[in-house]
Amino acid sequence: MPQIRIKDAALYMGVSDDTVRRWVDNGTLVAEKDESGRAVVDGLALAMLARENAVLPDDPSGVARSARNSFVGLVTNIVMDTVMAQVELQCGPHRVVSLMSSEAVRDLGLELGSVAIAVVKATTVIIETPRGHQ
Repeated sequence: MPQIRIKDAALYMGVSDDTVRRWVDNGTLVAEKDESGRAVVDGLALAMLARENAVLPDDPSGVARSARNSFVGLVTNIVMDTVMAQVELQCGPHRVVSLMSSEAVRDLGLELGSVAIAVVKATTVIIETPRGHQ
């Protein structure tokens, strides 16, 4: 399993190094020493902790859908001309951008600060890893 340094684990979890160290101290995570003597945590354990602690707002639409990737967020920007629009949502720590017709923006009543749900059903999802990680 991949081993992740404490400072990187904190970065990926959106918390401080001290919080990760507290998780190690209270047994939430187990730390080991890498070949350089630095404290590391198991990547899978960290991923499971991230999943367990994810705070996902409820989808206020009440719509059932087959797409599994939906993100509730707030509209932070709209760039619109007569035909097309670019709508930006902030969904927790994630920025989601959608291109749609200006008519759709008007029909949905989208405005800055309004709640919206980005639904993604893609046949292609590209996943990358940092350089040097395999």
